[in-house]
Amino acid sequence: MDLSTAVTGAADWERGLCAERDTIAVVAARAAPQAFWPLDRGWGRIWLERIRPMMPPVLALDALAARVPDGAMVALPPDNSLCPTELVRALIRRGVRNLHMLGVPVSGFATDLLIGAGAVAKLTTSAVTLGEAGFAPRFTAAMKAGSLPITDATCPAVHTGLQAAEKGVPFMPLRGLIGSDLIAARNDWRVIDNPFSDTPDPIVLVPAIMPDVALIHAVCADRRGNVWVGRRRELATIAHAARTTLVTVEHLVDGDLTEDEHMAPGTIGSLYVSAVAVAARGAWPLGLLDHYGADQPHLDAYAREARTDEGFAAYLAAHVLARRAKAAE
Repeated sequence: MDLSTAVTGAADWERGLCAERDTIAVVAARAAPQAFWPLDRGWGRIWLERIRPMMPPVLALDALAARVPDGAMVALPPDNSLCPTELVRALIRRGVRNLHMLGVPVSGFATDLLIGAGAVAKLTTSAVTLGEAGFAPRFTAAMKAGSLPITDATCPAVHTGLQAAEKGVPFMPLRGLIGSDLIAARNDWRVIDNPFSDTPDPIVLVPAIMPDVALIHAVCADRRGNVWVGRRRELATIAHAARTTLVTVEHLVDGDLTEDEHMAPGTIGSLYVSAVAVAARGAWPLGLLDHYGADQPHLDAYAREARTDEGFAAYLAAHVLARRAKAAE
C-alpha cells in the first residue's frame, strides 16, 4: 500500500468510526509505516512531532480516573472478564456522579460498588449478580427503594448493539428476541419484516450502543498502548465501539505486542486505546484470567456486609476510601 492510498482510505475511515478518535495521519502511519521512514523524508518529522505524541499516554491511576466525566455512559465487562476494580475504586474516591452504567453483558461487583457509592444514575444490563456470592446487595437495595432506573436487555442484544457501533452502522438485526416480553418494554427496539424474505419473517433491529467510556483491566500493555486481553475478544468490541477506552494493566512490556505472533491475536491495537495506567492486582477481589483467582471469601464478606447502609459504609471506608489515605502516606 502506498502513502496516497493509505491517506485516502484513512480519510474515509475517519469520517466513519474514527471521527472522534484519531487523525488521518495516525491511521495512514499505521497503514503504511514504511512511508514515514527514514526520518529525512519529512513524514518522519510528522511521526515524531504529531503521531508519536498521540499514542496512548501512561498515566497515574487517579489521572486515568479523572478522564471519566460525570454523566458518562460507562461500559464495564463482567466480573469474570477483566473488570477494572481498582479503577472503579479510584472513581469512587474521586466522587464521580450520574453515570449511566452499561453491563457488557451483565453487571457485578464493580457496578454494585458504584451504585452503593451514589455514582450511578441509571443502568442498562441483562443481569446484576455477584455469582457464587449471591445477590448484588446495593443493586438489590436500590431496586427495592425504586431509586435506580434500569433498562433491561439480553446478553445478545448488548453485544449486538456494540457490534453495530463497532461497524459504524445505526443498528443490527437480531432474531433471538422474537417472542420475548422485553420487546414491549424496549421502545428503542424495532420489529420489522425481513425485506429479503418472500414470506412473513419478523426480525428485531437493535440500535447501536456507543459508550462514552469503556473501562478494562488487562494483564499487560506495551509502551505503544497496545493491550493484551487474551481470548476475551468481546473486550475488543467494547473498545471499538466506545468513544474513549481507559485501561489499567498489571504491568508494561517492552516491544510491540502486535508484532508477536502469539500475542497479537489477543491484543487490542493502540488505535482504540485512549490511556493506560499500571495497577497491580487491579482486578482484586475479582480474578484475572490465569494470573490470579477471585478472592471468594472477600466477595462473600462483601455480600453480607453491604446488605445494610451501615455495613456498606463500613466496607467503603475500609476497602475503598482508606486506600487514598494509605497512598498519601
